[in-house]
Amino acid sequence: MFVLLFILLAVLFGLGFLNALWWVAAGLLVFALVHYGRGGPGGRGRGSDSDYGEYRDYRDRQNRWDRRYRRQRRGRWMRQDRRDREHHR
Repeated sequence: MFVLLFILLAVLFGLGFLNALWWVAAGLLVFALVHYGRGGPGGRGRGSDSDYGEYRDYRDRQNRWDRRYRRQRRGRWMRQDRRDREHHR
Protein backbone atom coordinates (compact mmCIF):
# COMPACT_ATOMS: atom_id res chain seq x y z
CA MET A 1 0.00 0.00 0.00
CA PHE A 2 2.76 2.42 0.95
CA VAL A 3 4.64 1.61 -2.28
CA LEU A 4 1.58 2.38 -4.39
CA LEU A 5 1.11 5.71 -2.64
CA PHE A 6 4.77 6.54 -3.16
CA ILE A 7 4.49 5.72 -6.87
CA LEU A 8 1.35 7.87 -7.15
CA LEU A 9 3.15 10.72 -5.41
CA ALA A 10 6.14 10.42 -7.77
CA VAL A 11 3.85 10.41 -10.83
CA LEU A 12 1.96 13.47 -9.59
CA PHE A 13 5.23 15.27 -8.91
CA GLY A 14 6.52 14.38 -12.38
CA LEU A 15 3.33 15.60 -14.02
CA GLY A 16 3.75 18.84 -12.09
CA PHE A 17 6.43 19.92 -14.56
CA LEU A 18 3.75 19.93 -17.26
CA ASN A 19 1.01 21.58 -15.20
CA ALA A 20 1.35 23.07 -11.71
CA LEU A 21 -2.07 21.72 -10.76
CA TRP A 22 -0.51 18.25 -10.41
CA TRP A 23 1.89 19.65 -7.78
CA VAL A 24 -1.11 20.88 -5.84
CA ALA A 25 -2.62 17.38 -6.05
CA ALA A 26 0.68 15.87 -4.85
CA GLY A 27 0.82 18.36 -1.98
CA LEU A 28 -2.74 17.50 -0.95
CA LEU A 29 -1.87 13.81 -1.02
CA VAL A 30 1.18 14.37 1.20
CA PHE A 31 -0.89 16.51 3.58
CA ALA A 32 -3.61 13.87 3.81
CA LEU A 33 -1.10 11.09 4.44
CA VAL A 34 0.72 13.03 7.15
CA HIS A 35 -2.37 14.49 8.80
CA TYR A 36 -4.55 11.38 8.88
CA GLY A 37 -1.61 9.05 9.49
CA ARG A 38 -0.89 10.80 12.78
CA GLY A 39 -4.40 10.27 14.12
CA GLY A 40 -5.90 13.59 13.08
CA PRO A 41 -9.61 13.94 12.36
CA GLY A 42 -11.07 10.49 11.94
CA GLY A 43 -8.17 8.88 13.79
CA ARG A 44 -8.45 7.04 17.07
CA GLY A 45 -6.90 9.66 19.32
CA ARG A 46 -6.44 7.14 22.10
CA GLY A 47 -2.90 6.11 21.38
CA SER A 48 -0.86 4.50 18.69
CA ASP A 49 -1.53 0.90 19.67
CA SER A 50 -4.79 0.09 17.93
CA ASP A 51 -5.23 -3.30 19.61
CA TYR A 52 -5.20 -1.71 23.04
CA GLY A 53 -7.48 1.07 21.82
CA GLU A 54 -9.97 -1.48 20.50
CA TYR A 55 -9.79 -3.39 23.77
CA ARG A 56 -10.39 -0.20 25.77
CA ASP A 57 -13.35 0.75 23.56
CA TYR A 58 -14.83 -2.73 24.03
CA ARG A 59 -14.28 -2.57 27.80
CA ASP A 60 -15.93 0.86 28.02
CA ARG A 61 -18.95 -0.31 26.03
CA GLN A 62 -19.25 -3.42 28.20
CA ASN A 63 -19.08 -1.36 31.39
CA ARG A 64 -21.78 1.03 30.14
CA TRP A 65 -23.97 -1.93 29.18
CA ASP A 66 -23.49 -3.55 32.59
CA ARG A 67 -24.26 -0.33 34.47
CA ARG A 68 -27.37 0.30 32.40
CA TYR A 69 -28.92 -3.14 32.68
CA ARG A 70 -27.70 -4.13 36.14
CA ARG A 71 -30.21 -1.68 37.67
CA GLN A 72 -33.10 -3.18 35.72
CA ARG A 73 -32.12 -6.75 36.55
CA ARG A 74 -31.61 -5.89 40.20
CA GLY A 75 -35.22 -4.67 40.50
CA ARG A 76 -36.54 -7.78 38.78
CA TRP A 77 -34.44 -10.07 40.99
CA MET A 78 -35.67 -8.31 44.14
CA ARG A 79 -39.31 -8.71 42.99
CA GLN A 80 -38.75 -12.40 42.26
CA ASP A 81 -37.08 -12.92 45.67
CA ARG A 82 -39.99 -11.18 47.37
CA ARG A 83 -42.50 -13.41 45.53
CA ASP A 84 -40.49 -16.53 46.44
CA ARG A 85 -40.46 -15.56 50.11
CA GLU A 86 -44.23 -14.95 50.05
CA HIS A 87 -44.87 -18.34 48.45
CA HIS A 88 -42.74 -20.17 51.05
CA ARG A 89 -44.66 -18.80 54.02
